[in-house]
Amino acid sequence: MDGRIVSGELVRYAAERHLRDLVDGKERGLYWAPERAEHAFGFFPSVLAITEGAKVGEPFNLLPWHTFVVGSLFGWRKDSGRMRFRSGWLETGKGQAKSPLMAAIGIYMMGYYGIPRAKVYAIGQDKQTANVLFKDAAAMCRAPIPGTDPQDNQTLESLGEVIIRGFLDNAFKIEHPSTNSVFQSLANGEAISGPKPTLVSADEIHEFKSNTSIETWMRAIAKMPGDALMLLGTNTPASTQIVGTEYSEFYQRVARNEFVDDEAFSFIARVDKADHDKVFDNEECWVKALPALNITFPIENIRGEVNTARERMSTAMSVKRLYFGIPVGVANFWMEEEPWAAVQVPVDPADHKGEKCWLSLDLSKKNDLTALSACWKRPDCSETGDLEHLFVKTWYWTVQDGLADRARRDVAKYVEWAEDPSVDFTALAGKTIDKTFAAAEVARLCAEHDVEFLAFDAAGMADFISACEQIGFAVWQYEGPGKPEGHGLKLVRHNQGKRRVFEEKQLTMPTSIERLEDRVLNGTISVDNSPVTYMCAANAIIDPDGQGNRCFDKAKSRGRIDGIVTTAMAVGAALMNEGAKLEVAGMIG
Repeated sequence: MDGRIVSGELVRYAAERHLRDLVDGKERGLYWAPERAEHAFGFFPSVLAITEGAKVGEPFNLLPWHTFVVGSLFGWRKDSGRMRFRSGWLETGKGQAKSPLMAAIGIYMMGYYGIPRAKVYAIGQDKQTANVLFKDAAAMCRAPIPGTDPQDNQTLESLGEVIIRGFLDNAFKIEHPSTNSVFQSLANGEAISGPKPTLVSADEIHEFKSNTSIETWMRAIAKMPGDALMLLGTNTPASTQIVGTEYSEFYQRVARNEFVDDEAFSFIARVDKADHDKVFDNEECWVKALPALNITFPIENIRGEVNTARERMSTAMSVKRLYFGIPVGVANFWMEEEPWAAVQVPVDPADHKGEKCWLSLDLSKKNDLTALSACWKRPDCSETGDLEHLFVKTWYWTVQDGLADRARRDVAKYVEWAEDPSVDFTALAGKTIDKTFAAAEVARLCAEHDVEFLAFDAAGMADFISACEQIGFAVWQYEGPGKPEGHGLKLVRHNQGKRRVFEEKQLTMPTSIERLEDRVLNGTISVDNSPVTYMCAANAIIDPDGQGNRCFDKAKSRGRIDGIVTTAMAVGAALMNEGAKLEVAGMIG
């Protein structure tokens, strides 16, 4: 608190909470038992050894941040004598010995904390993730006990203190015979009949697609009459990793004292917001997110990552998030995410009246998402020197029926977005989307803006045309050069596959994706900063062919991608035939 240890504000909040509770915790039935913390402190270096890295074979001496975590979890008590904390959230940058700490705590609570028939579980999104933590525990049980001669091979396993089921890396269970206790790993969703957990350690929470199993285990912890703990570990989650983000935000609120939960502990190591813009150049702030820096984590490790991130924009977002705790970025984004994030700004249609406008539409089959995008083109301005610039905004419709279930399925905040007037996301009554709502919005845009045409995906377009007829809005489909033109809004088909067509007035996804990427990378586009559009972009998976032609693959994507599809379609429409002569010349050549 007095600044002798450099730390981020969320760690300082945790320290401040500890000092505050020493003063007034008694009023809430809480007390600090340093002797219980000391017992835990003594266990780790006396029984366990470090199993990898530069300090392999040395006693497991707790790092300074480990000491605060272990002391808090085991030293704080309720008047009943039971552990105060029922859940703990550990969030640090990569490489800070978080998983080994969680593994060591698992061994301690399995056989050496004093609970007979203790049940300890390591869980993860999948078996491989769960086994990362569990393998650390098994390795510690097979490592020489500190203070013994390594040649004597005195390990917890060789002495019979524990029995490890499974061979080497295929181990799946650790047993402690004298207390009849177990420690095992489980994948997310694997059921345990009538669980009575002492400790559940869930590492890599940012990888979890659903919080169902976490909530199930938390309820099991809550039912335990004695000491029991749910310990959650993670790097800072990406913006689209909803499960990790929601838990992190909850524990941040607890740390800031915005929400009082005496049973929830957090240690969240991030750089502060003031550090974000210059984090690559300010090495002094790195320790805020990397509390093991220059202890077990050499600063050279992160310097190399930072140097790469300076030159490769595609890695800058992940380095900022994974090492420095800056909550931006998406795992496996479809393009370089940093320039994409840079063009996310509010786009107000009222600011673009009089500018040429193109629309694009992707209709839902029944109750998913219908997306409508508008793209305005602001021409070059010789007086100000501004280059031609595009502005894109997207509107969304879905149905109210089953909205919460679909939100859980898609891991999306549909319910919150539908209630937020600042988000153009409308949940309609009924079980299927009434296409007249999209038709009415198209008609409104055409009345207020200089709309050239609407690019459409053929799927469901007959229903849209019918909806336009119902509201009395005239539309017609463009059939090609020399074909008769109709009256009203022109509709132009936009091909969705990887096939590239070089004919005039032909819209194809490979070209539209390229046009969108080019605009994003050179900063000559502004995309409305809708959380729905960002979700769609984050979910997108690109499917290429041997010639480098690409399209969005809805079947393989991580969730709904309708908004990024219509964004690309609208940009492609606005830039139709841009560079077409060069492409055709290249084909001929």
